[in-house]
Amino acid sequence: MRLQFTAAEEAFRQEVRAFVRAKLPADIKRKVELGLRLEHADYLTWFNLLEERGWLTPGWPPEHGGPGWNHVQRYIFDEETLLAGAPRIIASGIQMLGPVLIAFGTPDQKARYLPDIRASRTWWAQGFSEPGAGSDLAAVRTTAVLEPDGKHFVVNGHKVWTSYAQWCSMMFALVRTDPTAAKPQEGISFLLIDMKSPGLTVRPIRMLEGGTDLNECFLDNVRVPVENLVGELHKGWSYGKYLLGHERTGIAGIGSCKQQLARARQLAAQQGLADDALLQARLAQFEVELIALEATALRLLAPGQGSRTPAVEASMLKVRGTELRQAIYETLVDIAGPDALPFSTEAQFLEHLDEAAVAPELTAVAANCLDARKVSIYGGTNEVQRNLIARATLEVY
Repeated sequence: MRLQFTAAEEAFRQEVRAFVRAKLPADIKRKVELGLRLEHADYLTWFNLLEERGWLTPGWPPEHGGPGWNHVQRYIFDEETLLAGAPRIIASGIQMLGPVLIAFGTPDQKARYLPDIRASRTWWAQGFSEPGAGSDLAAVRTTAVLEPDGKHFVVNGHKVWTSYAQWCSMMFALVRTDPTAAKPQEGISFLLIDMKSPGLTVRPIRMLEGGTDLNECFLDNVRVPVENLVGELHKGWSYGKYLLGHERTGIAGIGSCKQQLARARQLAAQQGLADDALLQARLAQFEVELIALEATALRLLAPGQGSRTPAVEASMLKVRGTELRQAIYETLVDIAGPDALPFSTEAQFLEHLDEAAVAPELTAVAANCLDARKVSIYGGTNEVQRNLIARATLEVY
């Protein structure tokens, strides 16, 4: 098996590279390269440009507006856009819910929601995590009770760590619809909830790096039309696992690792550390580990290799990719040295960058490192992923 890209794939890489170079606005590129805060309008601008080109939903089939790319093309697209300084595609609606609706949604759900996801008219929040449950989704306690007339569910509960809920108009959520089920994984359903529903409240969570992209969502007698049930009643666990497989594939973040490793080399030169033997050895070790991670990903993407739907392989890539990314971010802080200490939340916005106490390239280094602590937690903690890998390897499922 060859792990080299074909001539056609290299031509595709050049096509993506040229598109990003021509279309990505300079201010957004600068924010990404400096690790500054991206705002809602930044994402909308880039997503609309991608959709105009037909590239916003690379994993969707052509009949639903996808480009019809294979796995290798999607890999190249992710890598090239990130290396060129483009914002990452926020996964919730495009990479997570979209595939679930395409696979399990009703014709009405597909017609109603998929076009709005592609056009960025609807942003989706992920209502999975709950206080006290962490990555154990089987411990979901938010309830959904079907009213006697069978037209609405009444939802009560508390979701947490909900990314970008402040920008979202809809939520997909796992809810418990049968509390008497024999196993925790049974009796869970998958609902689509309007964020403007009476009784639904969003509260921001202040994070280590000063951001508020994560939220708590409180649901107090929220009424949800029965047609917003995805798939079968009480079968939501299966749809959730399908969704998380797609999420974990993206979480590996090989393109992000390459992006940050290039940033580390550039900063090292700027800080006069280009000849520091210990630092260069550390960066070289990251390079070797990244090559190994990429080879593993490409081996799984090669025709006839890996499973048709991501599962254990996605967990493997998630664990190694997120740990490597965190290590690179920690090295960025070491390279910055004392210049990483001045911390200004305000200066992490492009319009206030000149107020920073350090060089623009160093302003957000510490904040980025703190923010990266979450990548080994969301999408199922790495500890949970290791359990999944061990169980599958030992065939104890």
